[in-house]
Amino acid sequence: MSENTIEPGKWEQMVAANPQHPHNYAERFRQMAANGADLLGEARFVDAMAPRGARILDAGCGPGRHASWLAERGHDVVGVDLDPTLIEIARREAPGPRYFAQDLALLDLPAQGVTEPFDVILSAGNVITFPAASSRRRILANLAAHLAPEGRAVIGFGAGRGYDFQDFLVDAQASGLNLQLGLGTWDLKPFREDSDFLVAIFARS
Repeated sequence: MSENTIEPGKWEQMVAANPQHPHNYAERFRQMAANGADLLGEARFVDAMAPRGARILDAGCGPGRHASWLAERGHDVVGVDLDPTLIEIARREAPGPRYFAQDLALLDLPAQGVTEPFDVILSAGNVITFPAASSRRRILANLAAHLAPEGRAVIGFGAGRGYDFQDFLVDAQASGLNLQLGLGTWDLKPFREDSDFLVAIFARS
């Protein structure tokens, strides 16, 4: 496999099986929001830890709900997602950030004119569990490379999604990310051995 060849992950497989999947995904969250669901806990988490006017990357931004909310609070936000349909929806329905359709395994924002590193990188919504296992360290290394020297990356995902928490932490360490804090939820409950969710906060190694 060449350097620029990426093994398809779960998302690509789902879209191949059902091309309407990105539209269905976005609609599901529209309906949840209409029904009063709280869909912004991750964004509030990042806003609390970021300096005012921070440069924030939403890595795996989907239809842009976190990115747009953070931009409304005065942050300079970039959203990146693998799926061009979701990026089109984000640009239309969640304005404010700059959005790019890029595979995180090939992430290169300086090539898009985004040259400054980020104060905070957010990767929520189980994003890190969707790529093929062969892409995981490449993605984590790319996130580290886009992080400012004093910046922090926040990655959250659930158990039972094919990526063991300990394997993830080993991959992150090997990819240039040093764990600063592990939590069990986005509302700051502690991480325990039996936790079924991990919110990991990293600095650059």
